[in-house]
Amino acid sequence: LDMDFYELGKELALLRKSKNISQQTISKDLNISRATISNFESGASSDMGLKKVLQIVDYLGYKINIKEKSLFPVFEDIING
Repeated sequence: LDMDFYELGKELALLRKSKNISQQTISKDLNISRATISNFESGASSDMGLKKVLQIVDYLGYKINIKEKSLFPVFEDIING
């Protein structure tokens, strides 16, 4: 899934909401300000560090995979849309 930082914030907001976890809960548990989380999720700020992003991803029970870019979609990309 190719996405930019803005789209990543939106995606994490959806994942957080799907697990019924509030921004305040993540803020308290990870010691990241709620305003920072809110700005990242809404796309208002893209200056959140990678360490914080990875902490949130891990907190939500996900991981980020790095894969080689391809000029052509692979079968899995076509199936997953």
